[in-house]
Amino acid sequence: MAALGLGGLNVPARRKSGPARNAAVERRNLITVCRFSVKTLIDRSCFETIDDTSPEFHNFAAILEQILSHRLKGQISWFGYESPRSFWDYIRVACRKVSHSCICSIENMENVGSSRAKGRAWIRVALMEKHLSEYISTALRDFKTTRRFYEDGAIVLGEEANMLAGMLLGLNAIDFSFCLKGEGLDGSFPAVIDYTPYLKFTQSSDSISSDEEELRTLGSSGSEGSTPENIGPPFITDENSWYNKCKRVEQKYRLALEQKGYLEELVRLRENQLSESVSQNKLLLQRIEDMDLAHKMEKEQLEYIIVELQDQLKSFHSLDQLSAEVSLSQSSLEPGHSQDGKQDGINLLHEGKEDTPSLLGLCGSLTSVASYKSLTSLKSSECLASPTTEMTSPGLTPS
Repeated sequence: MAALGLGGLNVPARRKSGPARNAAVERRNLITVCRFSVKTLIDRSCFETIDDTSPEFHNFAAILEQILSHRLKGQISWFGYESPRSFWDYIRVACRKVSHSCICSIENMENVGSSRAKGRAWIRVALMEKHLSEYISTALRDFKTTRRFYEDGAIVLGEEANMLAGMLLGLNAIDFSFCLKGEGLDGSFPAVIDYTPYLKFTQSSDSISSDEEELRTLGSSGSEGSTPENIGPPFITDENSWYNKCKRVEQKYRLALEQKGYLEELVRLRENQLSESVSQNKLLLQRIEDMDLAHKMEKEQLEYIIVELQDQLKSFHSLDQLSAEVSLSQSSLEPGHSQDGKQDGINLLHEGKEDTPSLLGLCGSLTSVASYKSLTSLKSSECLASPTTEMTSPGLTPS
């Protein structure tokens, strides 16, 4: 009973781990094949132009279509039926925020009718514009839309999505040339991936049998009446082993060369981004310096205005004092005042500082509009020129 109970507990766990493993293996396979196809395209672009006739491009387009269609949700109709979707439905919504997007132009293409064909046209246009990585990055950042279109376990929802955007960045260095009216845009058939260019079996040196011996054995067993002449000359094991070693070294060299070119392209792109960032930083620093200089000049101007205002205020105070003195002199020259009034004014000045706080206060209290007007009238009539003459003239007598 215990064994049955343990077995009953293990069966659901195995059932749960099986689909999870299959999904993980499928995601890993697609991402790995996509990386190989990108490297193959970069290597091929060094010798010829990549266009619709290139088998490497057709394989890459099929791989990218499979990745973007991985665990894509269907569209539920009003009657509860689920109709299949294409990855173009997701790209059309998620990439609408890309600047100078080609989404509208692809939507208005006359020779492209189906959704799958529009998606394939978008891949070609994005590659020619060298913005495919930007489109994918923008779509993956819109997590809400991505979650609405894809099920759990999809590649675009996992950690592999960041690797995908980084891998597609190397394609910006390739000049693509496509015709958007060819047979490659036919959306009536699904894309098929050719895995044979990326399959590699490395035979160890300790292996008992080689490929040539296996082929010879199969040929001899397939025809019983075959003669030794039909088999061909015997194989020399030493030369064959050296040939295999040279082939393996050559394959490793080619792989290292592809990786080197891919890494050099990534370094070049990063250096361009770094130079752009440095130039933007210099512009910002120059702008900050200009703003500081403008602020200093404005501060100096304000300080100069304050000094001018202070000088004007001092001149106003001096003018008030002058008007007060003139009013005092005018009051002393009036005929209604006698020597007793002068003596009283002198006595008031000599009484002390209890009654008058300061001479400035007295002058301020005597300042008035009438006195200022009297000052101007005296200046205009030139009465201040000879006040003693008028007082000592015989015609003038005190009333």
